[in-house]
Amino acid sequence: MKLRPDMDIGKNIQLLRQKAELTQDQTIAHMHLMGLNISKSTYAKLETNRMNIRVSELVALKIIFDAEFNDFFIGLDYQP
Repeated sequence: MKLRPDMDIGKNIQLLRQKAELTQDQTIAHMHLMGLNISKSTYAKLETNRMNIRVSELVALKIIFDAEFNDFFIGLDYQP
């Protein structure tokens, strides 16, 4: 059984990264400095919502993008 993300936050991750004026490579470098070993392909899957984000990754992106947690969920409707 494969788990699928139930909320598409990938687009918001991408928008927050662009607002922070960071490339994917720069974002990944920041994550590595924070002790998170993430590949470019894995990060790209987060932005395209093809992979579930880990809590540690979400916390790191919040810090890197100087964002609030709510920013990742703007415009999303939760439907279980």
